[in-house]
Amino acid sequence: MQSETVRQAYGSIAGLYIDLFGTTRKINPEDPAFIGRHLAGQLGPVLDLGCGPGHLTGHLRSLGVDVRGIDLVPEFITHAQAAHPDVEFHLGSFERLDVATGSVDGILAWYSLIHLPPEEFDGVLAEFRRAMAPGGKLVLGFFGADEIGPFEHKVVTAYRWPPDEVAGRLRRTGFREVERVQRPSEGGQRLHAAIAAVAE
Repeated sequence: MQSETVRQAYGSIAGLYIDLFGTTRKINPEDPAFIGRHLAGQLGPVLDLGCGPGHLTGHLRSLGVDVRGIDLVPEFITHAQAAHPDVEFHLGSFERLDVATGSVDGILAWYSLIHLPPEEFDGVLAEFRRAMAPGGKLVLGFFGADEIGPFEHKVVTAYRWPPDEVAGRLRRTGFREVERVQRPSEGGQRLHAAIAAVAE
């Protein structure tokens, strides 16, 4: 099962990952700005799915967002709870969200779908749409490319996505794109892409 492979892979390097990426000071400042621009105004509950060390969850909480972090990796959840005691964190999977239909006002999935095989991508987006109220915001961060394809990520196999392809899949699952950003990643090796979309 892919989720178990991902959980084990990240669990084995959780300490190193936290050291490298565990605060917003260690990421490009454009990223929390983009995330905040679309999720800070949401009045209802927001889920940070695949929250990792919880740094972006904590950032949203500092903006007044009613946010909860969810991740597969126990080591990440333990760290996130200690680092952000005013935020709820739970073990769980984005493939089946433990929330009522239409009960969520926003979802952040920041590089948390990168290990998802393409044939499973639409099903996960449909689950996000099920959980989200009309007008809710979805913010995705991912590796961009000219065509869909796997690559050997440092942790476990990941996938690159053309932003137009992601936007099309969002449309098919009930979302409308409202903003997109792209830039070369640090080091120039991979293209960063992010899309914000609204649930229709």
